[in-house]
Amino acid sequence: MSLESAIIIGAGPCGLAAAIELQQAGLNPLVIEKRNIAYSISQYPTYMNFFSTADRLEIGNVPFTSANEKPSRIEALHYYRTAAQRHGLRIRPYETITSIERREDGSFVLGGHDRHGDALSYESKNVIIATGYFDHPNMIGIPGETSEKVSHFFREAHPYIGMEVAIIGGRNSAIDAALELERVGARVTIVYRGEDYSRSIKPWVRPTIENKVNNGAIVMKFNSRVVEITPRAVIIESPEGITELPNDFVLALTGFHPDRQFLTASGITMEDEGYPTFNEDTMESNVPGIYLAGVVASRHEANEIFIESGRFHGQKIVEDIRSKL
Repeated sequence: MSLESAIIIGAGPCGLAAAIELQQAGLNPLVIEKRNIAYSISQYPTYMNFFSTADRLEIGNVPFTSANEKPSRIEALHYYRTAAQRHGLRIRPYETITSIERREDGSFVLGGHDRHGDALSYESKNVIIATGYFDHPNMIGIPGETSEKVSHFFREAHPYIGMEVAIIGGRNSAIDAALELERVGARVTIVYRGEDYSRSIKPWVRPTIENKVNNGAIVMKFNSRVVEITPRAVIIESPEGITELPNDFVLALTGFHPDRQFLTASGITMEDEGYPTFNEDTMESNVPGIYLAGVVASRHEANEIFIESGRFHGQKIVEDIRSKL
């Protein structure tokens, strides 16, 4: 087993960007991904368009051209796998890292398994965690939340044709899902704890959702929360009291959080807000030699715009590693 100069855990856009930066610095990193390249983007809604323009999503000096002002999910998937191939990155897909142990000499042993369950072990001088958030949705903690009718992800509207659908949340993902669902004939109710529309809603989308709500095509319940999910209904608490609405499916689009258990088991401490400790100038965590890159280092709700800044984390990491040579 050879000692790697650097191992990157996660092959999303920011992990790939960090890998390219390290490669160009002569470090030849190994990227380990438990699923496929750009997995998080592959889980986005099928017909989603990014908030960002294509040039703000570029990595590794590979031009990102799009037929639209804002690139689509399918264009992004094509772009990031092309960027990885063009740079010849060493990527091990479908391998899961479950532990990181720091040795006395400062190097690391990474343990895990492949897709068949066979054990894996790697050694590296540096580790960059770029695992994102999207495997760990924020749970509400209400009865019925784990039932089969509830999903924390929205892919496409077709399965919900003619259904009563409740959406929990009021930010971009919730609004986009509501509009797409309404277009295919679903009866949509948005349950949002805020007093008014979220300021994060894309400016070109807000007039559309307001018009749909004002016309009664979509029901919007502000200052409200779902307190229970039953097989045929949702129970909603609002300023008007407790109401029960007929319901077939619930989309709990309440955001995501980092894998805190994996991070803390690796020795990384967590801030009071629930985010990992790291130096913003170097991206190094409190564990020397372990760095964070991408959405896992976000102190705000994760969304696609974070690629704009997370793609530059690799530059900070390279500078810090070089300073220690």
